[in-house]
Amino acid sequence: MVTKALVFLIFYSKCYNSRQRRDKMIQYPKGQKQLSRTTKSQTIQTNYSSRGMGLENILNQTNELYRLQKRAVIHKKPTPIQVVKVNYPARSAAQITEAYYRHASTTDYNGVYKGRYIDFEAKETKNKTSFPLKNIHQHQLDHMKECCEQGGIVFVIFYFSSLKEYYLLEYKMIEEFIKESISTRQSIPLTYIQEKGKPIQLSLQMTLNYLDAVDTLL
Repeated sequence: MVTKALVFLIFYSKCYNSRQRRDKMIQYPKGQKQLSRTTKSQTIQTNYSSRGMGLENILNQTNELYRLQKRAVIHKKPTPIQVVKVNYPARSAAQITEAYYRHASTTDYNGVYKGRYIDFEAKETKNKTSFPLKNIHQHQLDHMKECCEQGGIVFVIFYFSSLKEYYLLEYKMIEEFIKESISTRQSIPLTYIQEKGKPIQLSLQMTLNYLDAVDTLL
């Protein structure tokens, strides 16, 4: 019990110290609109690109705890950007003020667990009965399929925020659903995710122990 408590205290301290970041402005190429990262004091507009931030924060904390426990090594993939302009408000500090997305990113996370490659996406929705398929882009599906064909463990973690429910659904089940319902369904029903996927419980420490669900896929 003492060891577990010590690990959690170290984990919590690391997460708390790493949360503060400066605002950054990122521009899309070819005249597309800008994206701005907001601080906690600002109102975060709800859109499909920002809805996953709550879930991502939880997963980042969970993955850090897994690393400290030496259970798995899983990281958030960096966003592929091309830096254009950097300000130096101090000699020891650098602030990116302008950058472009170089190409579309693939999935959110990857790593190693029990000697197996893991690759997965985190998706969040306010819908209560389904998840819109349009929020899983084709290039992400292509990437997950390629990883699956190479023997990787590939899945999506869904968070239905209105219901406070989390599920892990293997990529193969998503592919099967799309093939069977092509041109007829534009969303994955919650009932399908509940039937084919695995529920995940959020702990009091705000971690999501999804590796227990992954164990059922091994």
